[in-house]
Amino acid sequence: MTAQPFLQIVRGDPTPEEIAALVAVLTARARAAAGPPPRRTSEWTARSRGVRAPVAAGPGAWRASALPR
Repeated sequence: MTAQPFLQIVRGDPTPEEIAALVAVLTARARAAAGPPPRRTSEWTARSRGVRAPVAAGPGAWRASALPR
């Protein structure tokens, strides 16, 4: 598998510093277009924490009712 160049200089003779500056600008624009990273919510604020599974009836059910799932 041959890798195609991402950036190709077709005219002129740029210095390595000029190429680095161009790559930095293109990278900054791509990151800005992607937007901010998604915000993670804390598990402490999840509403599903207030909902629990029903307790099954049977021997030892009272003991199992206090165990976390």
